Amino acid sequence: MVIDKKGQIHFKNRQAERFLDMYKEKLNIKDPVLNILNKIMQKKFKIKINDYEYILKVSKFEKEERIKYAVEIYDSKYIYDLTAQIKFEEVKTILDSTQDAICIDDEYGNTLWINKACEELYQVNRLDIIGTSIDLLEKEGIFNPSVAKLVFEQKRKMTILHSNKNGKKILTTGTPLFTDDGKIDKVISTSRDVTELMILKNKLEDIENELEEVKEQQESHDNLIVKSQKMKEVMKLARRLSQIDTTVLITGESGVGKGEIAKYIHKLGKGEDKPFVKVNCGAIPDSLIESELFGYEGGAFTGSRKKGKKGLFEMAQNGTIFLDEIGELPLHLQVKILQAIQDKEIQRVGGTSTVKVNVRIIAATNRELKEMVEKGQFREDLYYRLNVVPIYIPPLRDRKEDIYPIIRYFLTLYNDKFDLQKRIDPNAIDYLIRYSWPGNVRELENIIERLVVTTREQSIVKDNLPNYILKEIEKEENYSIISVPNMGSLKDTVEEVEKQIIHKALKKYKTTREVAKALGVSQPTVVRKINKYYISYDEVNRVN
Repeated sequence: MVIDKKGQIHFKNRQAERFLDMYKEKLNIKDPVLNILNKIMQKKFKIKINDYEYILKVSKFEKEERIKYAVEIYDSKYIYDLTAQIKFEEVKTILDSTQDAICIDDEYGNTLWINKACEELYQVNRLDIIGTSIDLLEKEGIFNPSVAKLVFEQKRKMTILHSNKNGKKILTTGTPLFTDDGKIDKVISTSRDVTELMILKNKLEDIENELEEVKEQQESHDNLIVKSQKMKEVMKLARRLSQIDTTVLITGESGVGKGEIAKYIHKLGKGEDKPFVKVNCGAIPDSLIESELFGYEGGAFTGSRKKGKKGLFEMAQNGTIFLDEIGELPLHLQVKILQAIQDKEIQRVGGTSTVKVNVRIIAATNRELKEMVEKGQFREDLYYRLNVVPIYIPPLRDRKEDIYPIIRYFLTLYNDKFDLQKRIDPNAIDYLIRYSWPGNVRELENIIERLVVTTREQSIVKDNLPNYILKEIEKEENYSIISVPNMGSLKDTVEEVEKQIIHKALKKYKTTREVAKALGVSQPTVVRKINKYYISYDEVNRVN
């Protein structure tokens, strides 16, 4: 309606007329228009009738040289609902424009709404997600683990670091909204893709590690990639032994690099110009192994050469003979090996005289020779003659710091060999580092060669890895729950997560070396992070 300063009505529609009648009857007012005018003058724009509240929307204007007021009257409930609807539409537009993935769940754990960034990050369709329970979404691996589910369980803000279906690293925070009686009304989850940040962080770590490697004079000799402290100790021992002409026994699991260490000792001791003869004692038939090792005289047996033949010991003259898998050597030949070590001489098959040999013997095995001695399967005197200064090479799973440099080495090797330029995604590297590697370096080399040859795309991703590797890691996957009290900038949040990861690792592993091994970084890096975040050992012990 339109009224002037005196309360005279210049216009009113039917709804206004009905309202004035109700107003006059309910409040027993003689002239409701004057009452409304009075409220306008006092700048009170609300009228209450019984339990209902009405809102006045007033526009002042001048017409025919007189001040007039256009008064619109609304039911406040209608205004609230309309305003809320308009505001939510505006909010949805705003939320769809942000780069953070946002998901809203109701008090029952059903998805109310997700924004466009959430659709893109988790590769889902909004219509398929809305109305679906968090249990089902977690079971289907869309939000796995579901931070909203953790919020409902813990009744507090929760932050987790996890991966989506494509292996992207995602930092997700779930924030509960409570009702007046303390119940969770809604959960707002925000997710950020931190993959690029992790890559940049890893690159920075690589640069720092390279600087450390320069300072520490990291060892790298031919095919030997050495970064872990355990392998550095192996290399130190190998260097010392290379300068002493004594028999060496190298032990360790199959594929750890026993042959490469043998070559390294030979090269430093005898030199590249001297022969290095490798013998796989388990690959030669028992009927031939004696003649292969020690040679034979002419006519020694049917089919033998008339002039006879030199054995492998004679071919290694002034150099090194490497007896790999010596635990497979038959007992009757072990005494002849012992004679070659002690007397520096051998006797050919069918011969009557001995041949002097100046040969260094390096033996290797993946078997427990001590147990074989106790069972009568290996000569005790030969065992103790070989085991004067043993070298044990730890398996790859116990020196995870070496895995990434070895991956880079073989990736470069096979890229050059096949004229390719393949790269390995950080998530794939993460899986390779966490795998147990029962076949050790040999298995790792075979995997990298296979990936370089068979992967069609330029980038080797997690899904390109063999199924048995994926299954092992996924079986042991255990997402650590990390609480971030106040979500700040992405840099601050990631640093808070990193701090808590190191704190948890210290509680579990006690020493920085064990922490470094578990996290796949160097020990100086762990020490640097502890100092950076002011983590005290006393604090860790108190928590325990």
